[in-house]
Amino acid sequence: MQLNVSVCRRGFTVSIVSLAALLLGTPQLAFAESGTFEDVSSFTTNYITFDHGDETIIGGTIDGTRTIISSSGGPFVKGDSSTTECLVLVRKTANGIDNESPCTFTDGSQDKLFTVARRRAGDMEAGGQGKIEIQGGTGKYKGITGSCSYRVTYLPGNRATSIHTCDWQKP
Repeated sequence: MQLNVSVCRRGFTVSIVSLAALLLGTPQLAFAESGTFEDVSSFTTNYITFDHGDETIIGGTIDGTRTIISSSGGPFVKGDSSTTECLVLVRKTANGIDNESPCTFTDGSQDKLFTVARRRAGDMEAGGQGKIEIQGGTGKYKGITGSCSYRVTYLPGNRATSIHTCDWQKP
């Protein structure tokens, strides 16, 4: 009988420990956040262009601003603005473009959001659609990941606009 009681106590102890671990892990799941936002950006481009074999290389910087125009909540608040800095590298061939542009958005609190924009459609004169990968940041953006679709429109005088529609999550 003693053996059975000991086995029951061990089983009960294991069950209590398992339940406690489950309950302690649950708040992390409850605090996971996610949402959507849309923003509009306006920026100035500073590109150089040169021929390189069968392709044209376009590179340079983007400087501008971004304003959140709609949001489901979280760290992306409707009406908040930030500065935008990007480094653009485009390879243009007869088959189209290959654009990869890491960007940093800095808000009024000096928190930074890091992204990489990629575009394989359109051109560097008329614009086109692409995808953005959200790669985290500092402050309220730390740990955030997600993706955005975007469309850029180039304007006279090295200016452009872009609208981003984004989904994000934060563990």
